[in-house]
Amino acid sequence: MKGYDSLLRNSFNWLKGIPAAPGLYIGKSYIYSKETIVIKDGTIDDVDEALEAFREALDRSKKELDKIFKVAKEKMGEQRAAIFEAQLLILEDPDLVGVIEQKIMIEKREPESIVKEEFNKFMGMMFDADDPYMKERANDIEDIRNRIIRNLKKERWSSTIVSGTIVISEMLTPADTILFSRNDVKAYITEHGGLTSHAAIIARSLNIPAVLGVPKILEMVETDTELIVDGFYGYVFIDPTDEQLEFFKDKITHLERVNEGLKELVDLPSVTLDGVEIEIQANVDVSGEVEKIATLGAKGIGLYRTEQLIEELGEFPDEDTQTRIYTDLSSRIYPEMVTIRAFDLGGDKTRLFHPSEKNPFLGLRGIRFLLDNKELFRQQIKAIMRSNMNRNIRFMLPMVSTIKEIRETKKLIAECELELKASGQKYNNQFQLGIMIEVPSAAVLALQLAMESDFFSIGTNDLIQYMMAVDRGNDLVVDLYQEFHPAVLRTLSYILEDTCDTGIKISICGEMAADTLALPILVGLGLKSLSVSPVAAPSVKRTIRSFSYSRARELADECLKCSAEEEVIEKIQQFFAEFNIQRTRHLI
Repeated sequence: MKGYDSLLRNSFNWLKGIPAAPGLYIGKSYIYSKETIVIKDGTIDDVDEALEAFREALDRSKKELDKIFKVAKEKMGEQRAAIFEAQLLILEDPDLVGVIEQKIMIEKREPESIVKEEFNKFMGMMFDADDPYMKERANDIEDIRNRIIRNLKKERWSSTIVSGTIVISEMLTPADTILFSRNDVKAYITEHGGLTSHAAIIARSLNIPAVLGVPKILEMVETDTELIVDGFYGYVFIDPTDEQLEFFKDKITHLERVNEGLKELVDLPSVTLDGVEIEIQANVDVSGEVEKIATLGAKGIGLYRTEQLIEELGEFPDEDTQTRIYTDLSSRIYPEMVTIRAFDLGGDKTRLFHPSEKNPFLGLRGIRFLLDNKELFRQQIKAIMRSNMNRNIRFMLPMVSTIKEIRETKKLIAECELELKASGQKYNNQFQLGIMIEVPSAAVLALQLAMESDFFSIGTNDLIQYMMAVDRGNDLVVDLYQEFHPAVLRTLSYILEDTCDTGIKISICGEMAADTLALPILVGLGLKSLSVSPVAAPSVKRTIRSFSYSRARELADECLKCSAEEEVIEKIQQFFAEFNIQRTRHLI
């Protein structure tokens, strides 16, 4: 990031947004804006004619969304395409449709005015919520509302997009994002929207770079303006300088070369130069990424984030839905193992149906939320047991800070087993129960927690954040988020040493595991299992195959004696020079 920092300091032609979908692209912009909808708000003479017009508009809207749903299934897979299935269900909601028809008959007003009024009630409640997730869902409701009104007015919105451009808009709907992809759109930039928006989820699914929430982008950019879009870090460069163009062209070329070179590693084992094997598993948000696992050289799933299901479906999936999803996941990954993490809610995760808190990072999150909402937790536990017929599922608890939380979960598991047995449903209760080590209390109590658990997964993102007392999303203190701080390294060493005689399997699944600079220390400390994003797996494997385990142990011992992060980084850089290893963190 050093060259990048100087590039930013020496120029003022860039804007910062949210890095919503990784990737780099240099190209021309295309400003996309929809026509303003003019709503008629008068009375009607013929109620039957108005009702017929409303029903026809609903039918047309359903047909349009059904077509988009089919395109989405082809491009993204059925699970992620469920975004559009959820929108179809709103159009078929008998209560909503009934209220609108009732008002048309009683109030004798224009249907488009009543549609706007009723949908705006829902949108108002969502926009007023403190939760960013709910605000994002309000945008989806607005898209459905506008679709019905457009069809009532028998108008067609122009959505012609110049092929091969960077689309810039105030906001993109899920339908916009999926349909524009058919025009070979190369990147997306919006003024509004965030990581939890469906546009962001779709862009990530389609591997299209996206930077969202970029302030004043529409004031500063016209159609055909040359831009650089960096979906890794969330920067947009406007009318880039020769220096910036050269810098990013080099990065794109390097990225392509690295990705091409990594293909040859897929079938090779992940072993150090002196023959020590390090397991590489995959972190997966949704099952659409499962196809990438085998092709990129990872073995099994070390972290399946079930909370992403809630973000995509807009609600908690019921027991049957979860059973279907987990069963499909288990079958597709068999005979490898899949580690399913219980819903990790609160903090910076989705907070749908979650209480508003002044300090959510220290509040009702992870296992705390689940034990406070036992019925939701029971559904997930039962779905896990019903899905485990291949016996390759492991279940992991997030944000554990006390032994009591594990013991309470075990009681719930026993109760769920009795319920499944009484209902006559098939299930298998032979699954490993593990926990995330991501708070200091869990690290200190590692030995005692190991006696209650089958495996650990160290979540370095939160562990570093809580250890250093720093919000990594706060620009004012981001420099204090130090993964190589000696206190962090000593804590990792303590966890591994304190539990070495228990035989418990320990993996690491935070961003640190995908940082090639950190890999020699992690391996040297004794970690034999890593879980990273599928696209990071080849790069991680290449690094592991580049150094010896014995020398990595020496490096770890040296770094544990350091007193500052700068000293640690200097030793790692010397190690990289010794083995001629290239750091590739910015590529993953």
